[in-house]
Amino acid sequence: MSVRVECAKEADAHRAIDAAFAAMTHVHARMSFHEVDSDLSRIHAAAPGQRVIVDAQTAQVLREASLLGKQTHGAFDITVAAQLVAWGLLPAPNGNAALVGGANWKDIDIDDEDGVRLRRPLWIDLGGLAKGYAVDRAIDALGIRDIKHACVNAGGDLRTLGEGPHIVAIATGQRHPSHYPVLELAEASVASSSGRAFSEAGRGPHVHGRRRYSMGLTQSVTVVARQCVHADALTKVVMAMGMQSDALLRHFDAVAYLQDATGGWTQIGDSV
Repeated sequence: MSVRVECAKEADAHRAIDAAFAAMTHVHARMSFHEVDSDLSRIHAAAPGQRVIVDAQTAQVLREASLLGKQTHGAFDITVAAQLVAWGLLPAPNGNAALVGGANWKDIDIDDEDGVRLRRPLWIDLGGLAKGYAVDRAIDALGIRDIKHACVNAGGDLRTLGEGPHIVAIATGQRHPSHYPVLELAEASVASSSGRAFSEAGRGPHVHGRRRYSMGLTQSVTVVARQCVHADALTKVVMAMGMQSDALLRHFDAVAYLQDATGGWTQIGDSV
């Protein structure tokens, strides 16, 4: 991860950068699948129907995920962690009841006081949008400290602050690219996802929510949106839905660039 700022006083710049990293660290600590004391681990350890109070930010991300599950009719689903565990891409959580086949995003209830209940045993993976959310919170932390020009890059997910042009090179996941495509942006968020590194294994980290198969093994998707949480999540939506994601991208004022197995590009949605 990197945070770059422009500031007249070096001490102020260092304090702002520290605050941005602290904001991202908080998101990771609360939403990690691996950390034993994260909100996700506490949810996984609870019995079905047991209410677990989570951090307000965790609740916000869960609500975003629930909305995307509804908007995509389940193509985006954060309950795909069981597949990732079965494929050896995530460690199995400790102290959980046996999972029930068919559980999905509809089995997660989030109330207005940030309480979470699972209707059936399931495992949640927020890897599809939490990193983008962390970038947004880092930008907020910089803005509070009156930073006017910055870039937060979490490795595949980034957001710019201040007037451009900001030049962003896109890593497409190709083994031997002849060149890297470049975006020229003002204030915007960019997220890229690809499963090409897993193509030989046949199972990558991006799972279709309804069909539960690994996707993106021959594709690369880059999304430009206003908020990084949406850019991050929409890369997986585009992998799952292709051209059918156009309406949802337009809803978020986002544009996607989809590179297929031959290296050809397709634009979906509206420019930000």
